[in-house]
Amino acid sequence: MIELNGYNLTIDNLVKIARKNETISISENAKNKILKCRAMLDRKVLAKETMYGVNTGIGEFSEIILNDEQTKDFQKYLIYNHSAGIGEPARNEYVRGALAGRINVHSKGHSACRLDITETLVAILNAGITPVVCQKGSVGACGDLAPMAQAALCLMGEGESFYQGERMPSKIAFEKAGITVPGLEVRDGLATINGSNLLTAMSGLHIYDVNRLLKHAEIAAAMSLEALLANMKPYDIRLHQLRGFAGSIRSSQAILKCLQGSDLVTGKIKTKVQDAYSMRSTPQVIGTAHDMVQYAKTQVEIELNGVGDNPIFLPDDDYVLSGANFQGSPVSLPMDSVGAAMTMVCVLSERRLNRMLNTALSQGLPPFLTDKAGMFSGLMLSQYTADMLIVEQKILSSPASIQSIPAAADQEDFVSMGMNTALKNEQIIENAYGIIGIELMAAAQALNFRDFKFGSGVKIAFDKIREKVDFLDIDRPLYNDHNTMMSLVKSGDILEAVENSIGSLE
Repeated sequence: MIELNGYNLTIDNLVKIARKNETISISENAKNKILKCRAMLDRKVLAKETMYGVNTGIGEFSEIILNDEQTKDFQKYLIYNHSAGIGEPARNEYVRGALAGRINVHSKGHSACRLDITETLVAILNAGITPVVCQKGSVGACGDLAPMAQAALCLMGEGESFYQGERMPSKIAFEKAGITVPGLEVRDGLATINGSNLLTAMSGLHIYDVNRLLKHAEIAAAMSLEALLANMKPYDIRLHQLRGFAGSIRSSQAILKCLQGSDLVTGKIKTKVQDAYSMRSTPQVIGTAHDMVQYAKTQVEIELNGVGDNPIFLPDDDYVLSGANFQGSPVSLPMDSVGAAMTMVCVLSERRLNRMLNTALSQGLPPFLTDKAGMFSGLMLSQYTADMLIVEQKILSSPASIQSIPAAADQEDFVSMGMNTALKNEQIIENAYGIIGIELMAAAQALNFRDFKFGSGVKIAFDKIREKVDFLDIDRPLYNDHNTMMSLVKSGDILEAVENSIGSLE
C-alpha cells in the first residue's frame, strides 16, 4: 500500500497506482490538514464571506454572488455543466492516475473539501472503480475541468463507471463495492475538479514509457552499429564527459554496455575512419532526449505534489487566495518537447534502418537484407511502414502549448492546451513502439549475415527477437512481424532480458 501525504507521489508510485492497481491510503497528518482547512471554510461560509466558487459563480460569472439556497445547490450544477467532454473513454490507467493526483492535492490541506470526498476517492481507487471520462474536452486552463467533472459525477451517484470489467451506472458500481455516495456540499465539487490532474497523470505515465523506449532505442542502436561495422571511437565515454551533457554520457555508456565483449569493440574488425552522423551521433541525439525527459519528469513530479487548485485556502493565515495554480503550461510545454524528442530519436532510428537496407551504405550487407534480391524484396516495405509512422509523429510534434484559443467570454483568454499535448504524445509513443521494433527486427536480420562475436547485450536482444520473429529467408507478409515487434517492445521483454543479463542501462 502507498500512503499519500501530499509530497510523495512520484512517477514510479503513479505507475503502481494507475497500472498495477496498488492500493492507497492518506496519512493521518493529511487527514488532519483536510479537516482543519474544511473547518476554516465552514467558519467563513457562516460569516457570509465572499469566496470564489463557493458563494459566487465561476469564470465570467465570478462577480455574481449566490444566496444561501443557490450556494447549497451550486456544486451539483457546477459538475453538471462542466461534464462537457466528447469522444471515447480515456484509458482507465489515465483516470486512476488523475484521481490519485487529486487525492494528493487534497492531502496538502489547501482545497477545503470535506474529508468524506477525499476518502471516497481513495475507496473507489482501491475497489477498482474507474469513472467513465471522455478523453477530449479539456483545454488545460482551469486544469482538466471537463474530464474531472465527469469523474466527479460518481460522487453524487451519477454518471458511469467501469467496475470488474463492466461499464455500469456509478451508483450501481458503488453499491456492488459497498461504498457510500457522499454527495456534494459547499466547495466539494470545485475542489474535486480544479487542477491539471488528468493531463499530468497522462504525462507522468508517458515519461515512464518514453524512458523505457529510449533504452530500447539504445539496444536497437547497438545492434545496428554491429550490423553496420561501426567505428566505436565516437562512443568513448571521455568524448562525452568533455562536453558535459548528462544524457549523452548516459547514452554512450548504455550502448557500450550492450556491446561489451563484441569483436567490434575489441578491434578485431576493420572499420571506416569515420561513419555517417546517424551512426556516430546517436549518444548526442538520444542523450538530448534523456535530458529533456529528466527535466519534464521534474516538472511533472512538482505538479503531482503541488497545490493545483483555485481558490486556495490558507488555514494558518485564515486567508483565501484566488489565482491560477491550475494552469497546465508548466507541464504542457516540457511534454511538447518530450514528444518532439521521441520523434527525433525515431527519425534517427529510421536513418540507421536505411543504412542497413541500402547496399551502397551497408558495409556489404545484401540489398534490403535479402540474399535473393529481385525474386524477393526483403525488408524494403518495412522502411515504408516506419516512414509513414515517422511522418505522423512529425505532424504531431507541433507544440500544443502555444495553440491557445480564448474561451468563457475572454475570462479564460490564455489556455495551455495541455490535454492536446498528452493525447498527441500518446500517439507519438504508440508509433515509436513500431518504429524501434522495425529497427530491432532489421538489425537482427542483418546480424544473421555477420559472422563474428556479438556484444553480450546485443546477443540477448537478438535471441529474444528470434523467439518471436524468424529470419526472413523467403518473403512473407510482414504485418504480422511488425505487429509482433511492436508488441514485444511495448511489453518490455527485450529490455528486461538485456538488463537482467548485463545490468541497468540507466
